[in-house]
Amino acid sequence: MPALGVAQETGRLLRWIKGEGDAVTKGEALMEIETDKVTVEIEAPADGVLAGISAAEGDEVPVGATIAFVLADGEELEPPAARRAATPPRPPVAAAPPPPAAAAPSAQARRVLASPKARRLARERGVDLEGLRGTGPHGAVQAADVLALPDASVAAESARAPGSRAWRTMADRMQRAWRDVPHFYLERELDATRLISWRAATRRRPGYEGVTHTDLLIAICAAALVAHPRVNGTWQDGTLRLHDHVNIGVAVATDDALIVPVLHGAEKLELKDVAERRRDLVERARTHRLRPADVADGTFTISNLGMFRVDGFHAIVNAPQAAILAVGRILDRVVALDGEPVVRPTMRITLSFDHRVVDGAEGARFLDTLAALVEEPAGLVR
Repeated sequence: MPALGVAQETGRLLRWIKGEGDAVTKGEALMEIETDKVTVEIEAPADGVLAGISAAEGDEVPVGATIAFVLADGEELEPPAARRAATPPRPPVAAAPPPPAAAAPSAQARRVLASPKARRLARERGVDLEGLRGTGPHGAVQAADVLALPDASVAAESARAPGSRAWRTMADRMQRAWRDVPHFYLERELDATRLISWRAATRRRPGYEGVTHTDLLIAICAAALVAHPRVNGTWQDGTLRLHDHVNIGVAVATDDALIVPVLHGAEKLELKDVAERRRDLVERARTHRLRPADVADGTFTISNLGMFRVDGFHAIVNAPQAAILAVGRILDRVVALDGEPVVRPTMRITLSFDHRVVDGAEGARFLDTLAALVEEPAGLVR
């Protein structure tokens, strides 16, 4: 079981992509692992044959524990006793009275026979394979068996149930941030006329057709954070750390939690690169293919709920970061211009700050810089 994070102690084996006895090549995906931050495919370290699988799908395994081998030509597995000596023991569990032999099936016996596609569909739809009668060989569950369930589409909603590991991790972090971070908020309604025209002009350029308002805001925030390095800082263990690079996280709603993949070095990216990286990160977040590095070392976060017709909201600071930007929808509103009522597209933004890092005056200056770039982005060419 690989270590995918500094503080990681265990990993959950979600599925075997390759099976016992399968030939594998170096770099080929072997299995899918879930930690408290990401779900990632683990690649084969060498060419050979996968053998000695000792962990079933769904098992929580300590980091460093041996769960399989890749054997080269002519290699054979050592005796089980020798392998156990080289494998870190699992955490002890409370002793329980031994059940009758007939009531103690092995882990392999309990494992439901199912095709890889059926397992994937069941995981996506929240279907429990246990007890499901399959139509394949030896009663194996096939993809058609999962798709035929009358409540399969409804069950998909259960993937976001608060009991999932990712959801519990998110809930714990948000609770700690809300409890420990002294929040304060600054908000402003901005004229989005120039932002809209900037996006329209940009999307007419070859290769820029997919640029979104979020991409523009990433570029704007990166420039503003360079001008206000303290807002780009982080507070951890009572220490303020300022950073050389602007690493902007974008909050993404997935099927089981809220994930914040990070665009590293955003201050150096061209707008086209911002859009490409943001699209790639969002797609991989929603298909559970993020790498640990994709969610690490963020220094600022953007949460945009405008596409959900939200006018405005207050976001919780993504500790240890010092600030987060909450973005509402762009909406035509009546505003005063030169003493006359006019209709303009406006957007409401709210900045949440950690008061241990940023005071009200610095926060206001940052908001002013941000607002100026949204309302007149001519000086920001990406």
